[in-house]
Amino acid sequence: MFLIIGYVVVIGAVLGGYLPHGDFGVLVQPLEVLIIFGAAFGTFLIANPMSILKKAIAYTLRALKGPKKKAAYVELLVCLYAVFRLAKSKGDLALESHVENPEGSSLFSNFPELMKDHHAVEFLCDYLRLLTLGTTNAYELEAVIDQELEAHHEEDHMVPAAIQTVGDALPGLGIVAAVLGVIVTMGSVTEPPEILGGLIAAALVGTFLGILASYGFVGPTSEIIKKTLDQDGKYFSCMKAALIGHMQGYAPQVSVEFARKTLPSTVRPSFKELEDALQDAPSA
Repeated sequence: MFLIIGYVVVIGAVLGGYLPHGDFGVLVQPLEVLIIFGAAFGTFLIANPMSILKKAIAYTLRALKGPKKKAAYVELLVCLYAVFRLAKSKGDLALESHVENPEGSSLFSNFPELMKDHHAVEFLCDYLRLLTLGTTNAYELEAVIDQELEAHHEEDHMVPAAIQTVGDALPGLGIVAAVLGVIVTMGSVTEPPEILGGLIAAALVGTFLGILASYGFVGPTSEIIKKTLDQDGKYFSCMKAALIGHMQGYAPQVSVEFARKTLPSTVRPSFKELEDALQDAPSA
């Protein structure tokens, strides 16, 4: 939502400052737009595999929605509590049927927000599966989790880096469009001043569009995607803390309290809020 509001503010501020003294029609230059943004898309394709393009679209839409909200973290903590309570009462092997088929699990089906996040479900079930296989060393498991999270972090951040590269290129591509406009203008030096003025204005629009797109839209979009990924990464760190606490033999409520304390203040429920939510934790 704030991303869209930001776009509107940028456009409103730029056009609001220009229109009282300028002609909007001069800014409408389809060929300049084709040169700049067509070349920008081409540079993105040259520098990145198709998987990055697909993720760029998906992550931009994800940034429009914003990072996970507090309610999603409360649901996750309740889910972890329910899982650990089942493991404590019936043993880790009791989790096997749930982690092998989470979509059909009577336990996980109570947590729709978690189930919407395929990667989070896969992450949690993979490590719960290791518990059912007899993994007992919490420190070794923590090292493995850290390596996976680091690899996932690096892979995810290739997307905003790729978008930022295009943003950095846009002012230069705007200059390319402007230079082509100057070439057209120089080929028409015998035309009357009003025509030459229009050609020069069209050339300058290329520079304007390249700079505006770079600093007003593409660069900020790359940054908000990066921040959204960083904030959503806390979701996995929360699961890690709870899993390690469970492996070290703590009670389910203590394990989820460890996880709660890892969360940033913007999404962390209070002890009382979590305690109230845990009272309604479903059973398998």
